[in-house]
Amino acid sequence: MTVLIDQQKLVEAEDLWNTSIETFATKLGEDLANVLETRFQQCSLPPIKVQDIPTITPDEKISQYRDSIMLKLKRTERGWNGVSDELRDSVQVQYEAENYRMKLKENPASTSLFPPAESVDGSKASEVLHSAVSSPNSEIFAKYQHEHDCSPPPAAKQAGNHSSERTTKGKYSLANFEVLRTLGTGSFARVHLIQSKYDSGFFAIEVWKKEQIINMKQVEHICDERRMLSKIKHPFLMTLWGTFQDSKNLYMITDFIEGGEMFSLLRKSQRFPDPVAKFHAAEVILAIEYLYGENIIYRDIKPENILLDRHGHLKLCDFSFAKEIEDITWTLCGTPDYLAPEVLSSKGYNRSVDWWALGILIYEMLCGYTPFWDGGSAARIYENILKCRVKYPPYIHPDAKDLLQRLITADLTKRLGNTHGGAQAIKCHPWFAEVTWERLAKKDIDPPYRPPVRAGVGDASQYEKYPEETETYGDYGHDEWQINWFADTDTFSRGFDGALTNY
Repeated sequence: MTVLIDQQKLVEAEDLWNTSIETFATKLGEDLANVLETRFQQCSLPPIKVQDIPTITPDEKISQYRDSIMLKLKRTERGWNGVSDELRDSVQVQYEAENYRMKLKENPASTSLFPPAESVDGSKASEVLHSAVSSPNSEIFAKYQHEHDCSPPPAAKQAGNHSSERTTKGKYSLANFEVLRTLGTGSFARVHLIQSKYDSGFFAIEVWKKEQIINMKQVEHICDERRMLSKIKHPFLMTLWGTFQDSKNLYMITDFIEGGEMFSLLRKSQRFPDPVAKFHAAEVILAIEYLYGENIIYRDIKPENILLDRHGHLKLCDFSFAKEIEDITWTLCGTPDYLAPEVLSSKGYNRSVDWWALGILIYEMLCGYTPFWDGGSAARIYENILKCRVKYPPYIHPDAKDLLQRLITADLTKRLGNTHGGAQAIKCHPWFAEVTWERLAKKDIDPPYRPPVRAGVGDASQYEKYPEETETYGDYGHDEWQINWFADTDTFSRGFDGALTNY
């Protein structure tokens, strides 16, 4: 049914759109809007057009927002894929919410389907949205499942909860994507920006050369990285969407994070103001706290492994040094400036190393350099770390200095986070006094910095340019590296055989 809007309504809706869409997203709860966006992407639905959205009469406020959304859709020739993520979230919210409210009107006894209309506003907004995105009975998903043989995915879980397993769906190869440019290179991998040929969505793809990782004895690390990424789900951690391989390379498809590395921003800024460093440190704490709930230590906190999304929220990436442990481990790994004394001393260690690294990160954000840096000589850096003598510039806030002294200490019985209370002891420190942790976990606090990128168009302007790979990917000839890479996994049942998860 086509939506008809008279000229006066168009003018009113245009004004409303310009002033109210961000308020709308915040009002309904950005965390659940993100859940809905993920759910939509995972289900791989075809584009939704204006005529697919039914005309109904909800309450006045919702109707006004809906009209403004209709106007925006009507004025774009690119349809669903051509509008901003905020708009897409909002349209989908309306579609879900209105369908359920219509169900309730038709069958008042079905109160479990959706809360009453009057509860859409105010404190019940999150409950309403949660019902909309978690119920398998939604008309839109049932319709497209029937017409396009597309099973609805399980609802994403809230931040802080244990993530549900992601099931394998479909088989994909590099032929399903267009490789656009290189985003970064590392010791064992190269990361590219890619675009799906199916729905034009943008992703990042990490490529490992099989011969190199076998020669460098990195197979176990890559297996561990893939297995851990397949089980975690958190707003401040990178999402793994799928994996496959050809005869020469392994591929992992992850989020494309437009804002680039914190490292690049920090070098441009030289150092961050206290509130900026505090905001980013708080999000890192929430990510690490979640990983500890999954018995994972990260072991490589540093600005190069922190990406900023288009809103300014961070994502921890690169899990090559992460490890699942129940007690302690002895492996010497990490970045020299960030290694904890117990690692260098070949002592068994646990999650204490991440809280040490958090202290180094906060120090670097506030000062522009790490506390033990000494001309780039790794040996001198290690010597300074073992001595653990830190000089604090006078411009560091007293509360920040106190926190750093409690984190950057060789005494494990005094290191904050490793003592009684764990991560909660850090969150309760006076430096974080104004942080509302529940709101931050829902991304309900505006970041202090928003990267200058265009959303939804694959804008990679915040990444450095690298020479492009000369080797052609996608060789499916004879594979001399016939290894069953991930036979032990239970969440990606096909491993690197071309399965793309919930794509």
